[in-house]
Amino acid sequence: MKKIMLLPFLALLFSIPAIAQGYKVGDRAMDFKLKNVDGKYVSMSDYDSAKGFIVIFTCNHCPFSVAYEDRIIEIDLKYKELGYPVIAINPNDPVQVPADSFDEMIKRAADKGFTFPYLMDEGQKVYPVYGATRTPHVYLLNKESDGLKVAYIGAIDDNHQDVKAVKSRYLEDAVNALMKGEKPAVDFTKAVGCSIKKAAN
Repeated sequence: MKKIMLLPFLALLFSIPAIAQGYKVGDRAMDFKLKNVDGKYVSMSDYDSAKGFIVIFTCNHCPFSVAYEDRIIEIDLKYKELGYPVIAINPNDPVQVPADSFDEMIKRAADKGFTFPYLMDEGQKVYPVYGATRTPHVYLLNKESDGLKVAYIGAIDDNHQDVKAVKSRYLEDAVNALMKGEKPAVDFTKAVGCSIKKAAN
């Protein structure tokens, strides 16, 4: 009797990590269709000539995200011409954080001169699939014969406070490796930033 009652519990227990964890390096990544600050919807399938994508979950209010904005612009300008454009996604619930509302996203993108799409994860459907937990949280995707594969997950670099003190540029090193046809030497780091603000149940 106890064994029978235990089976559903064990099934639930073993199913939780896969849902909560999101993607791992080597996994195939799903596309999305989210609204950009210009009012148009953006999908990765829109980019015919892209070799991959730098998907960054970020937002307006988080000081870590703000500290990286200029660096993200530089990375986009450097790598989109080489086939790896940045796509930024705001995963936060705007009810929990009004500063991350769509209207505020439009203002932020204009004020900073974002060179990349800045998309709203409306309904918070995309970030859990990827497994993002922080802002910023990076997912570097590479186009392969069987689809988009996750090549790197984690932080942009090793110092959010001072760009001049950065010693390891994890994201750029990973993109550079892909462009050489190699796998990144470092394919996972811990994302450092603010926790994603979920909608209240």
